[in-house]
Amino acid sequence: MTTPFSYSAPKLLIAGQWREGRDTNRNLITNPANMQALDELTLASKDDLNEALAATQAAFNVWRQTSAHERCERLERGVTRIRENTEHIAHLLTLEQGKPLAEARAECQMAADLVKWYAEEARRIYGRIIPSRLPNSRMEVQKQPVGPVAAFSPWNFPLVLSARKLGGALAAGCTIILKGAEETPASVAAMVDCLNHALPEGVLQLVYGNPPDVSQTLIESPVIRKVSFTGSVPVGRHLAELSAHHLKRITLELGGHAPVIICSDADLKRAVDLLATHKFRNAGQACLSPTRFFVARQCYDQFVDLFGKAASALRLGSGLDAQTQMGPVANARRKQALLDLIDRTVAAGAQRISATAPDEGCFVSPTLLVDVPQSAPAMREEPFGPVACLVPFDTLDEAIALANQSEYGLAGYLFTDSAASIHTVTQNLEVGSLAINGVGVSVPEAPFGGVKDSGYGSESGIEGMEAFLDSRFVHYVS
Repeated sequence: MTTPFSYSAPKLLIAGQWREGRDTNRNLITNPANMQALDELTLASKDDLNEALAATQAAFNVWRQTSAHERCERLERGVTRIRENTEHIAHLLTLEQGKPLAEARAECQMAADLVKWYAEEARRIYGRIIPSRLPNSRMEVQKQPVGPVAAFSPWNFPLVLSARKLGGALAAGCTIILKGAEETPASVAAMVDCLNHALPEGVLQLVYGNPPDVSQTLIESPVIRKVSFTGSVPVGRHLAELSAHHLKRITLELGGHAPVIICSDADLKRAVDLLATHKFRNAGQACLSPTRFFVARQCYDQFVDLFGKAASALRLGSGLDAQTQMGPVANARRKQALLDLIDRTVAAGAQRISATAPDEGCFVSPTLLVDVPQSAPAMREEPFGPVACLVPFDTLDEAIALANQSEYGLAGYLFTDSAASIHTVTQNLEVGSLAINGVGVSVPEAPFGGVKDSGYGSESGIEGMEAFLDSRFVHYVS
């Protein structure tokens, strides 16, 4: 339970210097496993943000001229530092966010993988030659960095969700101001510090502050040319409106309420083993977490029994304990919101299956809500916690229709051995990513993004790189 790593709140990284924010307000950082205060975080003032904007513009004029091979080499040096400092970064993440150390280490490694993939892709930003209409002329399309980027990342996977934005922007030749989550500042700052060691001054900057003030100041500035946000739907709508007013390109990765379709021919044991781990990873606080389980009636009771046993067997506790399988939720607000959602859904007709949770800290027991009416609150509202809704279905078309009733469309999961079922679900389920007989819906080399209220645009993959590039048509006539 002890850790050799001490915790202290980070400073802001502005114009190549780590320094305290000059806002008069402070943000208290607490350990959600025991609610003990860790430190106070200083926040960016309006002057701090304006200095960051000036620095990102000046750095862009240099970074955009840096060769793709040099950008790749510099980013890969940063990746090496991240890997070397994984244990330190993971401990910071567990202390401030709560997830088990094993999950924190895995997140740090995934963040490194994301930046490395983007770094390598920098050398493959290709334009094209177009056959000319005129003699003695040449037509081509060039790919150019869009410009300075404002990026906003949340607290649930602060390393991975920041790395997606940092890697893409920096590899493309853009400079970036990242506003990290105030709840998890130290782990992100430690990762940023690893990358910044190999970068010119001002190319990468990190700020924390009052979210509405920071977003408005950055997005309204003529310096910023691209916005990337991961977070809630209401905030995403607001930033989309603000960006549209100033004609800024924006990528939005918003909430999810992922459906899982379990067909009667599925391997139930394998499905339960995979889904129980995936569902309760990070205490269910993941936008791609499987949440609405539609199970064929023929195997529904068996699935409920197996999944309930797997959930109840999870060991809850501090993420620093090597035996812990699920840590706390991130804060007291999240705990209360989840307990309220569970109570309202039970009142609407669902049955609750759950074990006990530790009294201390922000723990919520892994909870199955069984036979949930489609109109119940948990079927409409994203739980964002260790809550799973289980519903039987009679036909595959019925399962797809029920799944598509949600306003969200980020990730989905299907378990079946039927090629026909795979084809039907692949063609008709309204999601941005679909895993079949597995749970892998997010990897560095493939696009990740949603449809409907889950946002628009993609991160990762060549699509994620394209989000940070402009296409320029050039016509030479001799």
